[in-house]
Parts: sequence; C-alpha cells; structure tokens
Amino acid sequence: MADPIPDSVVDLTRSEQLIALAIGNSRSRLGLFVGAELSESSVHATRDADGISEACVALADKAEGDDNPPVVVSTVSPAATDEIERKLGEAGLRVLRFGRDMPIPMMHALDGEGAKTVGQDRLLCALGAFETVRQACVVVDVGTAVTVDFVDGEGVFQGGAIAPGVNMMLAVLKDRTAALPMIDYGTPDDSVMFGKNTPAAMRLGVTAMIRGSVRYLAERYADFYEAYPRIVATGGDMGILEAEGIVESFVPDLQLIGIRHACRRLLDVDDE
Repeated sequence: MADPIPDSVVDLTRSEQLIALAIGNSRSRLGLFVGAELSESSVHATRDADGISEACVALADKAEGDDNPPVVVSTVSPAATDEIERKLGEAGLRVLRFGRDMPIPMMHALDGEGAKTVGQDRLLCALGAFETVRQACVVVDVGTAVTVDFVDGEGVFQGGAIAPGVNMMLAVLKDRTAALPMIDYGTPDDSVMFGKNTPAAMRLGVTAMIRGSVRYLAERYADFYEAYPRIVATGGDMGILEAEGIVESFVPDLQLIGIRHACRRLLDVDDE
C-alpha cells in the first residue's frame, strides 16, 4: 500500500492549475498547466533565482479565476533550489518539492542504492514519456549530462545510462590536454565528412559520442525488450539528435509534463 499523501499536498495539488518548475544543473524550465494543457513555458539559467521567481509570479498572475496555483518543484541542484524557494516564498507563492514534500509515483526496478540516488529529472522525464506515448520507450535527456533510460511496457523505470554532455566533454578535452582549446559547440554539417581543423574535429567527435551512445543503448535496450521501443528525447541540447533519424518524439517540456502527471497520480493514490 502506498504511503498516504499529506492533506496539505492534496489540497495544493487539487488545483486545476499548477506551475511546474524543473531545476537543472545549468538550466531550469518552468510552465503553467491549466488542467492537462501546458499554456506556456520558458527556460532560465539556474543561477538566476530572481529571474525564475519573477517568471513564476508572472505565470501565477495569468492563472484563471482566483486560483493561486502552487509551484511544484523538481530538482537535481538542492543548493540552488533552496535559494529559488526562498525567492518564491518572498513573492507569496506556495511551493511543493518532490522528495521533501511528496514522492515521485514512478514504479522502478532499481537496486537499493539506485532507488536512493536516482535523479528526480530521470524519473519525471520517464514518467512524462510513458504517459505521452503509453508504451515502452527509451528516454533521452541531452543536457549537462546525457541520460538514456528505459521504461518498459508496464510503465516500470528499468534504469539506464549516464554520460557526459556536450559542454562537459569539450571542457574535459581542454582541461586534460595541453593544446586543445575551449570552444563553443555547434552541430557539425553532416555533409562534411571530416573535421578539417581542431575545433571542427572536436565538435564532430562530441557529436559522434552522443549520437553513437544513444544508438548503441537503444539497440541494447531493444535486445532486452525483444522489440524496438519508441525513442523520446528532451533536454537543452536535444537538437544534436535531430539529424540521426532514430528519435520519434522531441519533447522540450518533457519533465514539466512528468511533474503534472506525478501530481495527478498522487491524487489518484489518495482517492483509492
């Protein structure tokens, strides 16, 4: 039997409207849900606590009727989140945080350590993907890190893989070598087969690492599942996969969608 959800959580999340806020390592995304519809969303630097708070206040002002929607928060950066929550409180907004105030209602097959340490972003993206496609799926999040996870046909999060993201790989190349420069990333022209200079070669290498790892892991998961699952991608750098042709769905707001479905599932549990 699931643990009961506190009455305060039920009262807040029974609102037909909510502001979903997904706080990442580098970027944070937020949006206003009116019922099942995401009316608008935006992206902000995680370090910009004032900007995030102001954006949430602006969304609250757009809420329909007299409803004061709660801000439902997922995070992989607790320290940054504490500051953002303080700003939201000063602005008079009500805040709920996954992990502290309520669990993420996602079945999983992780081991004991995995269950304690799995990122909220991974679980919520997996939940959002499964609720979107309603079938087994590979969930790819291309951000500061790249995660490639698998959800089976019963909606169980099986786990997956974590790899460095674009900027992390470029930073390591610069920091761990004597001659390689720090460069900005840009998707290589697929019609150009070879990197003709050092920055171009670095960009091509990073692109190949991410595209290749996603393809390898998708095939690995398909072997386990004995069928080829649908691939859903999200994250600030998900565009790196567009030319690869293996991703069926690109969903920028996937984690926000997961937050909304998590709230719905929690209420369903409480109602049973």
